[in-house]
Amino acid sequence: MLHLAPEDRAFLEQARVGRLATASAGGEPHVIPVCFVLDGAAVYSAIDAKPKRVEPRKLRRLENIRQNPRASLVVDHYEEEWRRLRYLLLRGRAEILETGPDRERALALLREKYPQYRSMPGFGAGPVIRLIPETVRCWRAEPAADDDSDPGFEGEMA
Repeated sequence: MLHLAPEDRAFLEQARVGRLATASAGGEPHVIPVCFVLDGAAVYSAIDAKPKRVEPRKLRRLENIRQNPRASLVVDHYEEEWRRLRYLLLRGRAEILETGPDRERALALLREKYPQYRSMPGFGAGPVIRLIPETVRCWRAEPAADDDSDPGFEGEMA
């Protein structure tokens, strides 16, 4: 189970987009926006049926995970009132799920969170990325109402 403060868990569960960062075996970074869902212990993102420049299984994020399973997901909130800025950064090990009950469960959770997936032709045909967080960094410009820490507090949890 991923240990998060209730406010941070709600922030992560309600977020509509995150940025997935992967790197090749040689360290070449690649960051891409993704839809995702948290199941309590891992984060999942599907390779969906939106148009791609290459065959879906040859996407750079998948090639990078095959070469180097270290990955990160950042979920942030920006607005002009900078006191409301915040982010969560999850770092860990990524896996590609081609088949199996974990993949099917992830697809069901993604359909539940994103109504667009329910009507997307071909959704569920591609692989699913599972990110198993090993560390989580939480930051916000001002602490939560129930947080006694200083503004700008960063906490890292394993």
